[in-house]
Amino acid sequence: MKTVPRNHVTEWTFESGRTYTDPFNDVTVDVVFTGPDGRDRVAPAFWAGDLAWSVRFAASEPAVYRYRTVCSDSGNADLHGRKGAVEVTPCDGESSLLAHGRLRVAAGRRHLEHVDGAPFLWLGDTWWMGFCRRLAWPDGFRELVADRVAKGFSVIQIVAGLLPDMEPFDPRGANEAGLAWEPEYARINPAYFDMVDLRVAHMVRSGLAPCLVGSWGYYLSLAGRRVLERHWRYLIARYAAYPVIWCAAGEALMSYYLDRPKDEEEAEARRTRLRAAWSDIVRHIRGLDPFGNPVTIHPTRLGHDQVDDPSLLDLDMLQTGHGGHRSLSHTIDFLSASLEHEPRMPVLVGEANYEGIIESGREEMQRFMFWSCMLSGACGHTYGANGLWQVNERGRPYGPSPHGTAWGNLPWEDAYRLPGSGQIGLGKRLLERYPWWQFRPRPDWVRPHQTAGDRLSCYAAGIPRRVRMIYIPAHLSWTAWRGELAVTALEEGVAYRAFYFDPKTGAEVEFGTITGDGSGEWAAPKPPVFQDYVLVLDRP
Repeated sequence: MKTVPRNHVTEWTFESGRTYTDPFNDVTVDVVFTGPDGRDRVAPAFWAGDLAWSVRFAASEPAVYRYRTVCSDSGNADLHGRKGAVEVTPCDGESSLLAHGRLRVAAGRRHLEHVDGAPFLWLGDTWWMGFCRRLAWPDGFRELVADRVAKGFSVIQIVAGLLPDMEPFDPRGANEAGLAWEPEYARINPAYFDMVDLRVAHMVRSGLAPCLVGSWGYYLSLAGRRVLERHWRYLIARYAAYPVIWCAAGEALMSYYLDRPKDEEEAEARRTRLRAAWSDIVRHIRGLDPFGNPVTIHPTRLGHDQVDDPSLLDLDMLQTGHGGHRSLSHTIDFLSASLEHEPRMPVLVGEANYEGIIESGREEMQRFMFWSCMLSGACGHTYGANGLWQVNERGRPYGPSPHGTAWGNLPWEDAYRLPGSGQIGLGKRLLERYPWWQFRPRPDWVRPHQTAGDRLSCYAAGIPRRVRMIYIPAHLSWTAWRGELAVTALEEGVAYRAFYFDPKTGAEVEFGTITGDGSGEWAAPKPPVFQDYVLVLDRP
């Protein structure tokens, strides 16, 4: 019997003595795992190449789990009816994911948590093409992982094989073992996913949860639903035992770049068809995953609008555009609308204005987007850097998109060092000093504050009588300097410690203990520098 620590992945491989002409398409193998409670979990096995099939398993509860194999060719004794067992033992694990386990939606349906109940603060990074050979294994990939772990990131959004911003079978999508599929989608290339395995396992050991995007949305039209269903069965077989988040598609309702509908009527008819198809694919994902990993979908705008049944999703992911300062206001408009949408679920911006894209989105905008979203009720936030998402090599940039123009040539080694990534990492660490999952937006705690008509003002959130956080955008530091920025609705008799947190450096400026005046107000002090700050009031 095998022995494995809880939350760790173990694997079995079964070799067939019977030969098949096309093993990927001709044979399927499932493995039924039975726990001490008698409940069965059916895990799909994956074709590992030649005549081998493998299955992966992990459990959060220490116990003995027994298995038996079920093959579509029931006469093959090498693949059908095999039995065995594994003992899952207690273990703390070397990363937060292995210590606390996979992710789920918390009871209040506003944030994610681990299976042991530990809250999970999503700070994502966008590596759409991170499985390609331009981000070489091991050195380049490990270098980037180490940087993101040091800065406090917790999620990596990455596409598993069927990539955006290119035609199918474009060689730029290959890793060290080639492309994910053979030409004409004849069959999976297992060697491609052998290289992905190394990267996924390293992310998990390092504490980064992979948010695996199955494909970009236009593959539904170019490859077809049957191919995507087979693709998803393969991804689930290889990676569901890990603590992952499934993203059914990137920009799910987007047509291929050069395939534009002739009018709005045709566009809406196409979106209606795609919503129904993606809903079916999400059902397919849920039906195959025996471990119940969270499912989301990356949108053209609003995640819940990409399917015809939003209750299929665990997480509402938004995309709010790359329009520079114009993106700031409707980022909060989208977020606010989604937080009010039913059914209730955690919401976050999964793609905002990348740092450096179209010569915009610089560090001050990254700070604004992070803090405005987090203090408005988001369960987390995803950052992106132009040059990193497409993995530009130094002296050899990715090149043009199908529309003929490149998004930028900054090498990924320079893109990951852009300052915004470190600064929002500082913000995450400040939030984690408090029970951030209990925070609620409280615009009434500061004057002036953001409204639907003015999203560029101050943001406030926290827990009454315990902690308040107020984000003061740079252009309002003048208001604080003039003594016209007030903390409001302070509770009578409650004394807070007050300090400014510099979101660029993490430095703090203390102001001692404060209370409200007779009307429950306190004037924010002059900022040390004219820039943005986070004003924190807490009770030690």
